[in-house]
Amino acid sequence: MSNPPTEFYSAERWQNWIGRIQDEEIDPEDEDSARLLLNLQDDTAIAVAKIVAAYDDGEIDQETALEEIQDVRDIVLSEVDLADEEKLILVDGVQTSLVCVFFAAEEYIADGPAEDGTVDDYVGAAADAESEEDLDAALGYAAQAGTLIIDGEELDMTMAEELEYGLVTEWINGLDSLQSAMSDPEVVEEDE
Repeated sequence: MSNPPTEFYSAERWQNWIGRIQDEEIDPEDEDSARLLLNLQDDTAIAVAKIVAAYDDGEIDQETALEEIQDVRDIVLSEVDLADEEKLILVDGVQTSLVCVFFAAEEYIADGPAEDGTVDDYVGAAADAESEEDLDAALGYAAQAGTLIIDGEELDMTMAEELEYGLVTEWINGLDSLQSAMSDPEVVEEDE
């Protein structure tokens, strides 16, 4: 096991994104604003995908991979200092979407992909658990779906459109970013 060539994600990188959100007029209905928020989310998902890939390729061991995921989680899920309440809510939405990405990656690194169902099965189970207000179970099922996405299964976003809006739809949004990141882990340029 050699040391990873670079750090996978940094607090500075996250702060650069938050700085951009702070400096720009953000309107979720506006395509550029929506893209900025999606890029923030995708950028984090790409970092997670790179950690998983480094683990899968034997470049880092399980313990290091889990530590790296934890480091990114600590950066991304820390409290954000934004004066604008609306921007705070939008960033909070991105953070919520990414919670499932972190859980899925940890689950995958610790135990491999889920074995007892498909992505759709787990997403359905997550939605059912959420409707019964069992959010821990819902997150667990969504993370299981994520392990399968990491393993190469497809997430059908049309299924997500049929779900009632809530935490599961937020988490699926994050898994969609993870799916994109796993298939094309190119860095999102911060200065687009």
